[in-house]
Amino acid sequence: MRFPRQRQEDSPVNLTPLIDVVFLLLIFFMVSTTFTRETRLDLVLPEAEGRPQVEADHIEVVISAAGHYSIDGQSLADNEPATLRSALLQRATEGTDMPLMITADANVSHRHVVRVMDVAGALGFTNLNITTREPGE
Repeated sequence: MRFPRQRQEDSPVNLTPLIDVVFLLLIFFMVSTTFTRETRLDLVLPEAEGRPQVEADHIEVVISAAGHYSIDGQSLADNEPATLRSALLQRATEGTDMPLMITADANVSHRHVVRVMDVAGALGFTNLNITTREPGE
């Protein structure tokens, strides 16, 4: 005896729960992600070719190997940012448009150079230069 087989209908796939899960995952990742904005310094590095241009009226901050500051040949009493700030304000007679040259010893800690750049930036100096020497000197 032959029994007739019942036809199995193709059941349609319901995509609604899948779409709900995808949207929930999207919302979860959007909420849990932290967006950080990194700050960067825009530097224009000097080229080594040609003769250096020495500007007549500029402020020169010299940092010794021990980390002591001097501005235009006059040593500062201490290495505090407040002292550096007041000395730069006294020297900036024409305002903060004057070029500021930072001359640091090669063995000085990087934090001393950053401190000078930070104080100068807070005062509004926009023309910062870092002096270097040519290779082989």
